[in-house]
Formats: sequence, structure tokens, C-alpha cells
Amino acid sequence: MLDTNLQTQLKSYLDNLKTPVELITFTDESPKAKELAQLVTQIAELSPLITEINGNNSEQAANERVPSMLVRSVASNSEMRFAGLPMGHEFTSLVMALLHSGSHPLKIEAEQIEQVRNLEGDFVFETYISLSCQNCPDVVQALNMMAAINPNIKHTMIDGSLFQTEVFDRDVMAVPSVYLNGESFSQGRVSLTDILNKVDTNAGARQAKALENKDTYDFLVVGGGPAGAAAAIYAARKGINTGLVADRFGGQVSDTMAIENFISVKATQGPKLVASLEEHVREYDVDIMNSNKASKVKRNEATGLVEVSLENGAVLKSKSVVLATGARWREMNVPGENQYRGKGVAYCPHCDGPLFKGKPVAVIGGGNSGIEAAIDLAGIVEHVTVLEFADTLRADDILVRKANSLTNVTIITNAQTTEVHGDGTRVTSLSYTDRGTGEHHSLALAGIFVQIGLMPNTEFLQGEIELTNRGEIIAGSRGETSITGVFAAGDVTNNPYKQIIIAMGSGANAALGAFDYLIRQDV
Repeated sequence: MLDTNLQTQLKSYLDNLKTPVELITFTDESPKAKELAQLVTQIAELSPLITEINGNNSEQAANERVPSMLVRSVASNSEMRFAGLPMGHEFTSLVMALLHSGSHPLKIEAEQIEQVRNLEGDFVFETYISLSCQNCPDVVQALNMMAAINPNIKHTMIDGSLFQTEVFDRDVMAVPSVYLNGESFSQGRVSLTDILNKVDTNAGARQAKALENKDTYDFLVVGGGPAGAAAAIYAARKGINTGLVADRFGGQVSDTMAIENFISVKATQGPKLVASLEEHVREYDVDIMNSNKASKVKRNEATGLVEVSLENGAVLKSKSVVLATGARWREMNVPGENQYRGKGVAYCPHCDGPLFKGKPVAVIGGGNSGIEAAIDLAGIVEHVTVLEFADTLRADDILVRKANSLTNVTIITNAQTTEVHGDGTRVTSLSYTDRGTGEHHSLALAGIFVQIGLMPNTEFLQGEIELTNRGEIIAGSRGETSITGVFAAGDVTNNPYKQIIIAMGSGANAALGAFDYLIRQDV
């Protein structure tokens, strides 16, 4: 299972264990179960503090998924389960579970540790994931940390592709999907703060009060993607009081699988780049306020300060602001799309593709993203139909040739998607019109992956700042906007090229523009 290099790396991590850890396996004769047993044996051989236990003959075996493993702390009796084989993106989750079960310190705020420890009641979390999902580990690791802190919290990671019957019975059609005590809790990426705000009813109010008491910033970044990170670093290096507020650090880059055009780095993945960005920002004295979404930005002419209102009711004040809220996937805006979002309508083929194993799906969009999605999905699903609105594909020729070479990929151009249909629980088909002939068609399918470009995250700015007809912030050569003291950077602006490296440069440019603005103000 683990090659020599990976075993060497893992052993160095496991040397940090301080207390014993038990790995209890529940297996059968299936190939995945045998792989899991082999993985556990290899891990146990790397540390004297890890004990491998066969749980097949125990009393609890009847209630356990097969194959699965239970990671139990001997010191605290905490429990974390992995149903399936935690490899791919989830291997890191397994390593972290081992370390935290072995009393290695958790890298979260002391206030959050205390908040988790004080939660009352029993919490049984289950998270359905796919091993190709880059967002799933964040959710799994957040819930595992909660389980490590509070023995009344249990968590199980479930590989949806391996437990298809469960996935079907619970109508899980997007990952990560979290259940709490048997009821649907959340879908999509959520942070530890988001989880605590839901289970601790007073958490949101306490957080808003703490934010409300923040001092006035010299420079405040709204958004935590590449543009926001670059802006924060450039500002902090100037020695001014810098804050960064974001819905989630990393933004859309967190959802990007392969990055091969970031100059000086031949190839990387979005989550890895995001981790490096956050680590770099935290090298400086930047006040990072994660899991907070802006709802309004305005300039108070009486004070000369820019006020950023948050959805939780708090208001942050700053002498200058950089808006770097990025963009999100564009929607089809057809009947049925919202009704079946997460029930067959998806926007991340890497994340949700494994849930449609052996089933027919459609990809909406014939650009690079759409054709790449079709190629990736072709190895998992029964058949992929690509629907492109224009009469020609916009994807690179090499991608088009690859897609055309696959026997289970069909490409239809001049196709206008008109409606998504379902049975009330999940997608069953979609309708489209041939724009050339006017004929109406129906496609029977289980999933629809929408890949038709980006929309700027500027709804909260409508009527407050000058936008293009596409909703992008109009930014000048120094990032300045129509509001004095407010600058903008990255994919949220009218910059025509939406690229990570361009967003970073845009963030640096806006930060320098804001600093120039600040030093020219009257004392």
C-alpha cells in the first residue's frame, strides 16, 4: 500500500505521538477490505504506540461498516472512523487523526478548543466523501478534531463510491455531505467555525460581538483568494495595521484540481497552493477573520472610514479596503436547476463524479473546463454527453481530440439547455433545444455537471459601487474604484483575464495603490 518514501515520511510524523492509539479494523474478503488491513498493518509497524486490533469478532462488529477502521485514543477514549480506504486526499485526514488521537497538539485557536470541549449532548457525525474531492478533507479533519477534543462527539468518514447503497438510500448526490445524529446537517465545504456556529446556538452572536470590538484597521482585505492573500502580504510588509476577512481562505482555488501554469511551479494542486498562501500570510501580523461573509461596503463621509458590514451583524472599520471576493461558477438559470442542486446538479466533477459511477451524465459547456470534465468523468460514469451552446467548441484542440477519441463521450453543439427534470428527489433528465433546427430533445441521465464560466461575487455591492454590465467591479490602473479609499483586485474586477498569477499581481497592485492613498491623507 505505502511505498518506502511514504512510509519514511509517515514514521517521522508518528514519532510525534505521545500516547497509545488503537486501530481496530472491521473487514471481510473483499479487495478493499484486504487493502485496508494491509494499510493498518503497515501503519502499526511504524510506531510502538500504535496497536492493530481485529474487531471482526467483537460485540460492536455487527454495527460497523465493512470495510472500516476505528481510530481510538487510549488516553481520552476519543473515536474517529474511516469507512472505506482513506487514501487519495483523505490520507492526510488519517495521518491527522492518528496524531490527534496520540495527544499531538491541535493547530486551532484555544477559544475554539474550549468551545468544542464545552458542547453538551451526544453528537454523531457522518461525512460522505469521494477520494478525489479536494474540499472533503477540510470537513473530515474539522469534525475529527472535534471528536479528539470532546469524547461525546463521534465522527465517521464514508467513501461514497464504496457504500453506494447508503448513498442511494440517503440521496447523497454531492460531497462532502454531513449527517448529524442521522439527519442531514450540511452539504459542501464547511469550516470548523461554520460547524460550531450551527451546533452552538450562541456562537454566532459571540463571534459578531468580538468582531464589533475590533480596532479600526489601516488596511482591510475582503476575500481570501490569491488576490486577497497577495494584498494582505504587501500591506503587512508596509508595517500598517492589516486585517483580512473572508468567507473561506483560498476561495475558488481550493476547488481547483490541477494547476500547471503557475510560473516557477511546474505542477501543483489548488488545496496545496492555498495552504502555502495561508502559511505565507500568517508569517505577518495579519488579523485573519475566516468564515465571515461581507454584506455591505460603504464610506462614512463623517469619519472618512470605510465600513464593511458582515452577515452576522458586525461592522468592521478601516481607512482603506481592498475588495477581492473573486468569482464562482456560473449557473444555467433554467427551471429545475436550483431544485436539484446537490441532487444531481453539480459544479465540481472531481468532487462529485465518483457518486455517479456507472450512470449517464451530462456536462454543460464546451470550453476547457467542460471538456476536461468530460474526459475525467468518462473513466467513471457510463456515458458523458457534452452540451455546448455555440456551434463550435471553445476548448483547446488537444482536449477536443482526446474527448472525441473516447467511446463513451458524445459532444452536441448548438444545444441550449432549457430545463432540469427530476422525481422530486434526484435528477432524471434534462431538456435542450437544437438552436439550428429548433427541435426539442430530452436526455435521460443521473447527473448534470455545469461548467460554463464564472460570475463575480458582487451581489452585496449592487448600488454601492460602479460595476460593469457583467457585475464586475470597475478598477483603475492602481485598483481604485468609484468609492474613495476602496480598491479592488482579482477575478471580481473588470480585468479580462481570470488567472491565479494575474490575481496575485492584481492584489499586490491594489495594496500598493491603497498604501499610496493612505500616505497622502491629512494627519
